[in-house]
Amino acid sequence: MILPIDKLPELSAINYHNLTSKNLLLIFTRNPQLGKCKTRLAATVGNQTALDIYKFLLNHTINITKNLNVAKQVWYSKEVWEDDIWDGKIYDKKLQKGDDLGTRMGNAFQEGFEQGFERIIIIGSDMFDLNQKDLEKAFKKLHDHNYVVGPADDGGYYLLGMTNYKNELFIGKNWGQDTVLQDTLTNLKNEKCHILDTRNDVDLYEDIKDIDAFQPFFKNIEE
Repeated sequence: MILPIDKLPELSAINYHNLTSKNLLLIFTRNPQLGKCKTRLAATVGNQTALDIYKFLLNHTINITKNLNVAKQVWYSKEVWEDDIWDGKIYDKKLQKGDDLGTRMGNAFQEGFEQGFERIIIIGSDMFDLNQKDLEKAFKKLHDHNYVVGPADDGGYYLLGMTNYKNELFIGKNWGQDTVLQDTLTNLKNEKCHILDTRNDVDLYEDIKDIDAFQPFFKNIEE
């Protein structure tokens, strides 16, 4: 059946790179709602300031990924928001599925491989200490490595990439604890894996209190 012209999708609404790329970036994000994101940070700076900081980090993530020459998916924690800061022409929008973080990440990777992508990387949406070149380097490493890991200062990781799905990476982990990175590297000890530079994750006030970009948020905060 041939659709009439007025029923065809707008050309500007189609992300053609997502249809042709073999590289996929998964971005895991929490819906930015008051009192429901950056709770450990909020314990020090308050819910509103924590939300403002998280929105700032979301915009940073968009700035370092929007021009990346790969397919991109943003995975929401609670519900997909069609009309928000994530441009639907650039990012395919998905809803995380699973009872814990490992299951949700594993499901996203599996779906990506089922869609035909060959190199898939996942990041969070709160990494101020990350830029586009870091992501380009990570994808490049997957051309001659099966896995790539970006260690975080807190004992977790800020980036995980692979060319082959490995279920062990997503089970048996104490998510949010400082053992995640070491347990993950143990799973990968017999694999061809590249370890990226260690970076600073943003979870606590102490993670950002000395960074200039965050000082405007602390004007009314007493240490």
